[in-house]
Amino acid sequence: MNMHLSENIRAMRHARSLTQQQVADALGVTVGAVYKWEANLSAPDLTLLVELADLFDTSVDVLLGYEVKNNKRADMAARLKEYIHSKNEAGLDEAEKALLRYPNCFDIVYRSATLYYLFGMMHNDKPMLRRSIDLMERAMLLLNQNTDPEIGELSITYDLANAYSELGDEEKALDLLKQDNPRGIFNDVIGLELAGVCHRPDEAMEYLSTALVSVSTMLIRITSGFMNVYFKRDDYASAASVLTLALEFFGGLKQEGKSNLFDKPCADFYVCLAYAQLKLGKSDDARSSLRTARKLAEDFDRDPDYSADSLRFVSAAKRQTAYDGLGSTAMEAVLKTLHTLEDEALSGLWEEMIHEE
Repeated sequence: MNMHLSENIRAMRHARSLTQQQVADALGVTVGAVYKWEANLSAPDLTLLVELADLFDTSVDVLLGYEVKNNKRADMAARLKEYIHSKNEAGLDEAEKALLRYPNCFDIVYRSATLYYLFGMMHNDKPMLRRSIDLMERAMLLLNQNTDPEIGELSITYDLANAYSELGDEEKALDLLKQDNPRGIFNDVIGLELAGVCHRPDEAMEYLSTALVSVSTMLIRITSGFMNVYFKRDDYASAASVLTLALEFFGGLKQEGKSNLFDKPCADFYVCLAYAQLKLGKSDDARSSLRTARKLAEDFDRDPDYSADSLRFVSAAKRQTAYDGLGSTAMEAVLKTLHTLEDEALSGLWEEMIHEE
């Protein structure tokens, strides 16, 4: 007997305010038959099940208590994505069923590839990793279907390289990354592979140096973004903290007695730090920050160097040069920031410091 069926018949009858007699009359059976169904003493035959489902405006599956999964492509892809987030290996079976039904759907193929990579990496399972590679290569061919802005040819290339690396084929992984590396987006990964597993430190140095310059430039933009957010929120303590953190990082890149390409934006950051410190009532700290800003700007303008070679740790065969929109000189950038902040106390402190010295 099906306990779900008896409970569902009773629940659906009550939900529609029907008596057992009314159900019996509608189906052409005795009221005793309906009673036995609800008491789980007997069950309606298939024909009566269909009629009963029609009467209750539902499906036979729901009447029997089966939870039918929604097998539409979008819902299947969403379930696969959830299996990835929850790291649930049941998703592998679901992936194979989905692939049988939708072998040429990008979302299904890509999510399935990610599942196989995830568990192949977790369990060091080479067949799973190879399966993930096959699916990633298929996903690449279906990329024109993709609507997710966070997924693209580069992200799939990166996934493929990681899968080959997990299989122990580092050279194949490096070839993939080197062949599709716009603006050096994979330089950090290539440098890591070359320096570590491949034991080619000299070649690694060029990639790592370029990556360090790129991430430092990115940090300038990130810091500026956070600073502007905190200034707009009047959260000057957080603004001071994020500026201090960034300045400590860039201080670690300085070579003794040499200016470098990041001194110019750092002079600008010190002015902004002074502004935050003034808002926090720390006038002595603000004065010190302005002095540092002035010294950085003057030292840089005396011997400007926009080359990457001016940084510690950087040893690149390719010449790298940075550009910025701060102004033609570092001091011009400092004065522009002082004007933009439009703070009389800050401007007054700057003038006072200039006259004192």
